[in-house]
Amino acid sequence: MLAGEPYLADDEELLGERRRCRMAIERLNATSSVDRPARASILSDLLAGVGDETEILSPFACDYGYQIEIGSRTFVNFGAVILDSAAVLIGNDVQIGPGVKLVTPNHPLDPDERRTRYEVAAPITICDDAWLAAGVIVCAGVTVGEGAVVGAGSVVTRDLPARHLCIGSPCRPVREV
Repeated sequence: MLAGEPYLADDEELLGERRRCRMAIERLNATSSVDRPARASILSDLLAGVGDETEILSPFACDYGYQIEIGSRTFVNFGAVILDSAAVLIGNDVQIGPGVKLVTPNHPLDPDERRTRYEVAAPITICDDAWLAAGVIVCAGVTVGEGAVVGAGSVVTRDLPARHLCIGSPCRPVREV
C-alpha cells in the first residue's frame, strides 16, 4: 500500500490500523469543537502532521490518519472524508468545504479482478491557498494547484492548474482567478 503496489484492504495488519484510527476518530468526533487543546492532541497523534491554527470540524473521517499532512491555517469543514490509503498532502491556508471527499484508493474495473479484493492507491495533493467548495470529490492521483477554486459538487479526476476556477463533473478549468 505505502509503495503504491496493489494491496488487500482486509489484510489483518491494515484492519488493525483502521481500528486504531476509528477509535481516535470517535474520540475526536466526541470532543467539543470549542475544546481546541483536546482536539489538537488527538489530531497530532492521529495525523502525520497538522500545522498551526488549522481547524478540522466534526464529523471527520479517515482510514489511517498517518498518511495525512495538513499545513497551517487550513480549515476543514463538517463531514470531510479522507480515504488515505496513499499520502494526502494539504497545504497552508486551504479551505475545505462541508462534505468534501479525498479518495486515494481505487478498484479494478474488471469484475473478476475486483473479486480478488486487491486495490491500488495514488496520492492526492491540495496545494496552498486552494478552496474546495461543498461536496467536492477529489479522486486518486490528483493535484489541485495553488490558489485553485473548485466549485461545489465537482468531481476532480485529473490535475487542476494553479489560480483557476474549476467546475463540473468531470471538473475542468473555466477561467483564471
